[in-house]
Amino acid sequence: MAANLDLIDVVWERGRVLPGADAALWRQDACGAWMHREHYGHENSDFGWKMESLAAGDSGSLRPFNVRNRYDVANGRAHCSITADRSKVPAERYANPPRNREV
Repeated sequence: MAANLDLIDVVWERGRVLPGADAALWRQDACGAWMHREHYGHENSDFGWKMESLAAGDSGSLRPFNVRNRYDVANGRAHCSITADRSKVPAERYANPPRNREV
């Protein structure tokens, strides 16, 4: 069953915003991986994202996660396969364009 657009918008707003990045288009998940707003459900995209629950049965705990990362409710922690690629990027800046790398 597809998620409704209002829920997708609510969960998107819970993603991490970085200065300099267009928050309407780009967010980061709990692993630091970049996600693109229009890539919701795109499993073959480097910036695809999905909703992950941080607590079993609690829709209020949904957070955006890159499609290659996940949250383990039983252990209460994120499992990160990718994160933002910050190589050769000063700490106060973000990579433009955003890019991800394997962890």
